[in-house]
Amino acid sequence: MPHHSTDEDGTVLHATAPAGSSWSSINLAEAVPGVMTPLTASAWVPASETGLRLPFHAMGVLATDRMQIPADPAERITNAFFGRMAVRVDFLCEIGDLVPGQSGEALARDFFGFVPPDHVARPSLRRVPFILARYPRSFAGIAHRIEDLRARTDAWWRTEVARIDSLDLASLQRLAAEADRRFAENLAAQALISAAAIQPVQEQLDKLADRAGVDASALLRGTPHEENVVLLDLWHVSRGTLPLGEFLRRHGYHGPGEGEVDTRVWREDPEAVRRIVAQYAVKADSEAPDARDAEHLAERQRAEAALMASLGPVGRQKARVVLRLARRFIPLRGVGKVSYLQSLDVLRAASRRIGAELVAIGRIDGADDASYLTVAELSDHLLRHRDDLRGVVARRRAQREEYQSLRVPSAWTGQPEPLPFVPVADGEVTLLQGLGACPGTVEGRVVVALDPSSAEVEDGDILVAHTTDPAWVSLMFLSGALVVDIGGLMSHAAVVARELDIPCVMNTGTGTQVLRDGDLVRVDGRAGTVEVLERANPIQHPAQHPTQPEGVTA
Repeated sequence: MPHHSTDEDGTVLHATAPAGSSWSSINLAEAVPGVMTPLTASAWVPASETGLRLPFHAMGVLATDRMQIPADPAERITNAFFGRMAVRVDFLCEIGDLVPGQSGEALARDFFGFVPPDHVARPSLRRVPFILARYPRSFAGIAHRIEDLRARTDAWWRTEVARIDSLDLASLQRLAAEADRRFAENLAAQALISAAAIQPVQEQLDKLADRAGVDASALLRGTPHEENVVLLDLWHVSRGTLPLGEFLRRHGYHGPGEGEVDTRVWREDPEAVRRIVAQYAVKADSEAPDARDAEHLAERQRAEAALMASLGPVGRQKARVVLRLARRFIPLRGVGKVSYLQSLDVLRAASRRIGAELVAIGRIDGADDASYLTVAELSDHLLRHRDDLRGVVARRRAQREEYQSLRVPSAWTGQPEPLPFVPVADGEVTLLQGLGACPGTVEGRVVVALDPSSAEVEDGDILVAHTTDPAWVSLMFLSGALVVDIGGLMSHAAVVARELDIPCVMNTGTGTQVLRDGDLVRVDGRAGTVEVLERANPIQHPAQHPTQPEGVTA
């Protein structure tokens, strides 16, 4: 699988966008928060390119001659700008308009929370013959493929992480290349099930529920999902029924900013897990993550009965099909994510060991400096003999630090331009408007969290974050509601909030800027609003963080 070209000046972190192209880093910022290291970018950007092209080809929407990564950078649909990964939204709009019953606007809105301001729908049936030939087979086989990849990747991850310290440099280099290959394979499978099954099925479920006046998330209550497994295992650790070591053997690839190779995950630094376990340990048994399973099942049955009562015979038949598909596919959203995170974690482990080997022979100064090389460079058998690795690392580190000092739009047209920091005066904003992602109205005290490993969340607090990934789920379980700066209805935070049944407002834009720790707010997860009821005593707001809000511009 070809990689985007890179050079020693670190152009892997910044590209040139064609005039008129529309881009978004919304949603991707969940997977890869902040400014990537060159190693992370060299894995994510090409894998995302193929991860979008291959699934749409498998669905019959994308022609075969557009399946491979284009040699011309101007024709690519993923790239990095100022170190942030982005996807061409106009491409997604074009593709969505070619799918019968789908729309480019819905695809862009649900996945990226952004529709280009000049978007004009151009629905077409010209790909229908290809869709009829390919889509049913892809749809029928993708759930099994995701589950098979999950099992095989998990076994491989456990084996390789356990033996990483025994490998020589050549073996580590082969392992890094293998991890990169598996990462791309798993990301493509995740993209396929998201685009071909989860998003269209979720849209059909939402339409059915809206017409019947039923909460769509209630129709999925009690459905097992990947994140709940982590929560339950954390709970069992807090009860002494699961050793911490076994928890880390199962879930140690998670951690803050886990999509970035340079970060420290739980298997490397379990302190955050110990702190969460201590918080769970003082909770009553009645507050266990599965304590409300029977209540959720009853709620689901009531919602389903109300839905069926609102429909005629034909409508009920269709609804049964949609419900069956929704309960089969939607919980698989987190399954594919585990596989690509585990693949990335093997790359993380291999790169740290390669770095240690290079330190030992005096080529670089620290093991983590390896994250400033690309996958291709790490895998090169001539790596130990390359000239001036220290200079390469220094130049790329300086470039990344420069990009971390910039505030960049999360959606734009053409080439993005850094935005000035505009401080928001205390009390200036009393109402935030976003997207209602999970209904319910809750009042509580705000906790603005920049990093899940250091956030102090108590029962019922309103968790306010720029974006989330699976490392945040244990905090979300403690929260009364969730408020997130960026993302759409298919973003991680929105999906998990619906699974945990906590009110959620997505895409507020500036929640982490205008809200302060201790503010009393009312969150309406149906209307998508956050109302400030009472300001906390003036305190120092958390310092601006590289992953903090990046405004939407056109």
